[in-house]
Amino acid sequence: MSIYVAGSLAFDRIMSFNGAFADHILADKLHILNVSFLIDGLVEKRGGCAGNIAYTLALMGEKPLILATAGKNFSEYGAFLESKGISLEGVRVMKDEFTASCTLITDKNNNQINGFHPAAMGFPCEYAFPHPDASADWGIVSPGNLDDMKALPRLFREKGIRYIYDPGQQIPALSGDDLLDAITGSALLVTNDYELEMISKATQRTRAELRALTGGVITTLGEQGSVIDNGERGSVGIAAPKTVADPTGAGDSFRSGLLKGLLHGLDVPASARLGATCASYCIEHQGTQEHVFTYEDFAARHRAAFHEEPGVKW
Repeated sequence: MSIYVAGSLAFDRIMSFNGAFADHILADKLHILNVSFLIDGLVEKRGGCAGNIAYTLALMGEKPLILATAGKNFSEYGAFLESKGISLEGVRVMKDEFTASCTLITDKNNNQINGFHPAAMGFPCEYAFPHPDASADWGIVSPGNLDDMKALPRLFREKGIRYIYDPGQQIPALSGDDLLDAITGSALLVTNDYELEMISKATQRTRAELRALTGGVITTLGEQGSVIDNGERGSVGIAAPKTVADPTGAGDSFRSGLLKGLLHGLDVPASARLGATCASYCIEHQGTQEHVFTYEDFAARHRAAFHEEPGVKW
């Protein structure tokens, strides 16, 4: 049984701004925008969608296999992932490139401005899938190398591997045909509400038409939870965090819990509730791979939020 986690590996440089972006941006001067923010704090953390998703899956007792490309400064990050039981068999290291990096500025209202440099992520992972098991394997295609985001959904379908498609920040770089091909035959399409609207516009398909191409659509709504449309529409709330330090990576943690549940036979709503509890831990810390939890702590928080047991133990 394998969990293939495709996406980016990156270093996140996270800056905090103790003000509101809206107070410094003049609506009538957007055509000559020139804004500088005095930063209150700066940290550099391990990140990238594939790394984040794999990290929280490892906290839940799984041993995911990352499909990604990294650079010459990846060795310490790689050793960290391997120490968590995460396989780097699918990571291609480009010796002449740096690992991708993301710079984020977060204001006091949790609004964010991001800048991303792909570097090694400009190359596909070229993983050969030597031991696919259609009866047990799951995959997720999250934002990463564009060639991988186009090719891996087709490979998953050819090998009978169920997969989640999560194009996220890469939606503007993908054509409508690329998106349609990747969504068609996926087990789930997972986006936030804005991203789903972008996909609808790029593909010239209504949300109902997109729903017909996949096993289900999950639309995340931040602090309002998520909406599930997989034949029977429903919604999933949130699990309350102890504090909110940084919203970055909450979506990746949500996807980890979702995959955990699906991998072990839970239905989509129950799996999404696991995801919501995972997300609550991530946002308590600055950085996307800083949270930890035990099963007992997780189960208690999950019961408090959803009045049920997690449904799977690790």
